[in-house]
Amino acid sequence: MKFNKQIIGFFSGIIVLIVALLLPLHGLAWEGQVFLGLTLMTVVWWATQVAQSGYVGGFYIVSLCLLKLADTKVIFASWTGSTLWLVIGAYMIATAVKRSGLGERISYMYILRFVKSWKSIIIGIFVLTLILSLLIPNPWSRAFLIMSVMSVIIKAAGMPKEDAVKVGFTVFAASVPVSLIFMTGDSIINPLVISYSTESINFVRWFVIMGPPAIFLSIMNILLILILFKPTKEINMNFEEVKKAQSDLGKMSEKEIRTMIWILIAIVLWITNGITGLDIGWVTLAVAMCLSLPVIGNVLTAKEWGEVPVHVLVFLTAAMAIGKVGAETGLNNWLAVTLLPGELPGNIFILAIFIAIIAIVIHMFIGSVIAAMGVAVPAVLVCTNALGINPFVIAAIIYLAVYTHYVMPFHHLNILVGQGEENGMYTQKEALKMGIPLLVPVLLTVIFGVLWFSVLGLV
Repeated sequence: MKFNKQIIGFFSGIIVLIVALLLPLHGLAWEGQVFLGLTLMTVVWWATQVAQSGYVGGFYIVSLCLLKLADTKVIFASWTGSTLWLVIGAYMIATAVKRSGLGERISYMYILRFVKSWKSIIIGIFVLTLILSLLIPNPWSRAFLIMSVMSVIIKAAGMPKEDAVKVGFTVFAASVPVSLIFMTGDSIINPLVISYSTESINFVRWFVIMGPPAIFLSIMNILLILILFKPTKEINMNFEEVKKAQSDLGKMSEKEIRTMIWILIAIVLWITNGITGLDIGWVTLAVAMCLSLPVIGNVLTAKEWGEVPVHVLVFLTAAMAIGKVGAETGLNNWLAVTLLPGELPGNIFILAIFIAIIAIVIHMFIGSVIAAMGVAVPAVLVCTNALGINPFVIAAIIYLAVYTHYVMPFHHLNILVGQGEENGMYTQKEALKMGIPLLVPVLLTVIFGVLWFSVLGLV
């Protein structure tokens, strides 16, 4: 048998499971110990990519069910609410915006007006990501759409390959901090953070709380990219190429108009959900379904269901089950008592940095943002509940640290999906070059976030 990364990872995961089962873990029930071993094995398999994330997640879910470590209502809790239905609706809306041509049209309009130099290209990528985050509630779909537009820019500017790679990396790197600004910026993970809140977090409330720290980090990312990724030659734009790509779209079609109308309806309902009480997840799914209906839609067809990746839904189900099943089996309490110090720092800023560093270390080993959140948040909440700190603040601090920091592409799916010649053109080298110094802006953002939360009276 030829040993490669997948096979080594496969057996490593099994060894981790066996070790976890054999260790004398005092204070942890057998169910919790089995759950710990299965979770660590799954994390190792995810990190080493022994198989597609959906297959690994599916095996994990089946194992939890067969071993009866928790009731199926707990394991599949993410499906009984709107969270995963929001993901399905988001993918469908993203497909509608992409297939109708609306996203490209908006992008070209922006480029012709504002893009003149290397600096404006980098800033423009972040601005386009922000604009499209209101139209496409999925970071990967946004990034690939912007990348298709940037390929026209790369050609129009006659960029050498080295500079084109930097642009490609920026497209996917921008999707990380900008996705936190609006609640719908990342329809997969943002709702997970909200689930830890004891208060109702609507679209506006999310922007008020998370928007400023995310904007701060986005600016820090722009500055870091401009410092680290300088062009090898001056940019001279040939706008005829861009104008041709824009003219190839033709006049605004009926599909684009209908798509734009439904997107505007969705945005209005997202923004006013604090008044209407309508769940953002169900609103997103409803808009996606309306885009398929005759007369009022006719944008989405039967084949568009293929754009909803089942493996992502299975992966999310598995990752989101970690925290809930961990609570059922007693693992969360055990981790809090065992791994965290008995007395936490009293100063909220020192505490926030301490929590952020712990979360980042967990994330560096686990690789998955959702899995790291599932392990870190419940364990830390057990310790901080006695301090009387708002659970959402703790979840937000961990989220700011875990979601926004990466070193290698596998640490963040937004970076991983863009890797490769056929996608963003970049390799692990660019992610590593950005990821190591990125730790400083991330920790500064955590401090800024706590300051902002204090202004809002949350801490």
